[in-house]
Amino acid sequence: MTETSTLLSPLLRPTTLAGVPLTSRFVMAAMTRSRSPGGVPTPEVAAYYRRRAENGIGLIVTEGVLVGHPSAGHETAVPRMTAGPAERGWRRVTGEVHAADGRIAAQLWHVGSAREAVDGIAAWTPSGVPRGTHAMTLADIDVLLAAYADAARVAVRAGFDAVEIHAAHGYLLDEFLWPHTNRRTDRYGGSPAARAAFPAEVVRAVRAAIPAGMPIIVRFSQFKERDYAARIAESPAELAVLLGALAEAGADALHASQRHFADPAFPGSPRNLAGWARHLTGLPAITVGSVGLTRDFLGSPMLRTLVERLDAGDFDLVALGRVLLGNPAWVRLAAAGRLDEIRDYRKSDEDTYF
Repeated sequence: MTETSTLLSPLLRPTTLAGVPLTSRFVMAAMTRSRSPGGVPTPEVAAYYRRRAENGIGLIVTEGVLVGHPSAGHETAVPRMTAGPAERGWRRVTGEVHAADGRIAAQLWHVGSAREAVDGIAAWTPSGVPRGTHAMTLADIDVLLAAYADAARVAVRAGFDAVEIHAAHGYLLDEFLWPHTNRRTDRYGGSPAARAAFPAEVVRAVRAAIPAGMPIIVRFSQFKERDYAARIAESPAELAVLLGALAEAGADALHASQRHFADPAFPGSPRNLAGWARHLTGLPAITVGSVGLTRDFLGSPMLRTLVERLDAGDFDLVALGRVLLGNPAWVRLAAAGRLDEIRDYRKSDEDTYF
């Protein structure tokens, strides 16, 4: 074994997530690919996900999949989680992943203010922030709770092993968590507990719609796609309230998105965001953020830091993102010490699909 493969060995061991067996501790993070015309995954989509599963990824999280409501998103090539052709397309995807001994979670998504105002439908947001968006009513909240539950039922029928609820990066559920975009004065705004109420109700609705043993993962972040300095919580105590509400509602695991996994989440402690999530809730945590983006990572102190924190119990799984676009076999090659066959991530990889 090479030094790299020896270091990686804790990440290559089989494990479980909320009872679901995984062949390794590596996760494929969600990445929008826009390869599903009309919202329907094609055979090429199925082959894309299978290729990552057969090369050592223990759990695949799909790209963000829009729940079945017109406010959820406007892009026609982003997949939907709806009955009919989309459901049949996803059934093909899960079948291919399972044939490669992989496991796959459907990431349920509503883009909130990122939706363009098309077809006479403005973006739905908690409070009409930014200007020009539609401030959701209590009736709208009920509509979306039903849409999430319906999408979860489709995911079950399509053969998914888990559901991930997207509550990060400035999209709708994160906009409820963030004081800058949540200025409501009803029970869904104000205190941390109130800001977490709607995302927690989504978790509860999904939990009621799926089998008891099917895991729910919630992805959350401090940063937003358009504001890297943004924070939903200014202290561990505030984060504990937000995440505690999600855990109480039925979340089984937390996927803590950071731009760089090694960055401390709060002053005074080296713990990253996943470390705090696990410490505060006791739930399994997934860390992510610039892991393996360059080949040099595999020979750097950062790899040792990652494994040491895993061994210390800061988190349970490690997600890879953009590096898997151009290196679907990254895990297998790294485990074999074949580093010369791994190439650095580059922006042009986002235009490839294999």
